[in-house]
Amino acid sequence: MTENKLTFEEGLEKLEKLISNLEKGDLTLEESLYKFQEGMELTRHCRSLLTDAEYRVEMILQDGERGEVKLEG
Repeated sequence: MTENKLTFEEGLEKLEKLISNLEKGDLTLEESLYKFQEGMELTRHCRSLLTDAEYRVEMILQDGERGEVKLEG
């Protein structure tokens, strides 16, 4: 599964596992750098999903203030 297809929860779980592996300290320098890069990509992906969710909440709230609540997927 590519990072762009991960749900927020899947991305967060993968990130937590990655951090746990890095904290153990038994990886080589090259492996650690790869894991760090992967973690940064996951962080960007999760942040993007949160930003999208925030936008959707704002739209729902604005529509609700006008009496028009629309759910969009």
